[in-house]
Amino acid sequence: MKKKSVFLIVAAALAIVAIMVSIRLSKKESDKYLIGVIGPLSGEGASYGIAMKQGIEMAIEEINSRGGINGVSLEAVYEDDKLLPKEGVSAFGKLVSAYTIPVIIGSAASRVTLSIAPIAEQQKVVLISPISTTDELKDAGDYIFRNVPPNHMQGKTAAQFVMHYLKRAKAAILYKNYYYGSNLAPSFREYFRSGGTIVFDESYEITQRDFRNVLSKLKQTEPEVVFMPGNYQDNALILKQAREAGVTIPFIGGDGAFSTELINLAGATAAEGSYYTMMGIPKSAEVETFIANFKKKYATSEEPNVFALYAYDAMMIIVKSIEMGGYSSEGIKNALYTIEYQGVTGLLKFDQYGEVDKPYSIYTVKDGKFTLLDWNPNPEQNSPSKQ
Repeated sequence: MKKKSVFLIVAAALAIVAIMVSIRLSKKESDKYLIGVIGPLSGEGASYGIAMKQGIEMAIEEINSRGGINGVSLEAVYEDDKLLPKEGVSAFGKLVSAYTIPVIIGSAASRVTLSIAPIAEQQKVVLISPISTTDELKDAGDYIFRNVPPNHMQGKTAAQFVMHYLKRAKAAILYKNYYYGSNLAPSFREYFRSGGTIVFDESYEITQRDFRNVLSKLKQTEPEVVFMPGNYQDNALILKQAREAGVTIPFIGGDGAFSTELINLAGATAAEGSYYTMMGIPKSAEVETFIANFKKKYATSEEPNVFALYAYDAMMIIVKSIEMGGYSSEGIKNALYTIEYQGVTGLLKFDQYGEVDKPYSIYTVKDGKFTLLDWNPNPEQNSPSKQ
């Protein structure tokens, strides 16, 4: 009987401690504004997720150094989606069940964001992506935003670049038969046909790693340029195998291939001279300051990935929306539709679809690095290219 009484006393004491700990944790969480983040922090797309996290952490550090949002500090809670839709949905569930989070930044891959978006819309949680470019996201719902321009603008930019800067009239399209490639290829196809001819147009499967046969067929059609929307792993293999097969014409990829890993995997020689569409970054003092702060914070001589700047702006506009509408999904959502924010990536203003009107830039691999190319989509402002 005495043993039972001792057990009950110990159990009660442990219960009280547990309650006190719970209260302290709740109090601690209530003293912070928590922002959810879903991105590929490991696996195939880790470079995207790492860039996202770097930009977000820079924004948080900056805001907290100023005293937070109205005296309340900011903190991000991260979940890894491994670039997989199933993992993204699971990550969303973890965030909304474990915390009272009104807004989530994510994800990188369009297919993951598209998987999360219907759930976020149903549960009225604001979702804002700093990377996903699929055109399908436009109609995802009132709570869904992105601060990057859509794929149809990216495809148009690539087509204009090929026709007006490279001065090429015959193009081949080799695209990944999945969300990204199959969404981006049609816009390039549509715009390029207005002034050029597509002599080769084929897709490849997501698991494909040997492109030698398809490159042999492509070569026989004698294209003057190849548009290859895919991720950096695919594009690296295509470039490497194309150069080995003697295909020396220019290749142009999309933002999905914009990673230093592309150069590492393809090899500097194979990647040299290839081109990539990427979200635009203005030349400004704010950008230079961001770059300097980035290098200092992360103790690196490397410049930040463009995705880091867009993730930084995503967090900063969320901060502005909390200041304006309060820390609630409804308040944040309503504020986002009315805010005009001048960020490091330029003017940020959402339309009625949660979309932004921002340009794409062109980068080329030069001397083993991505280098911004100075060109103008106006054909009269580009001199003929000898490339």
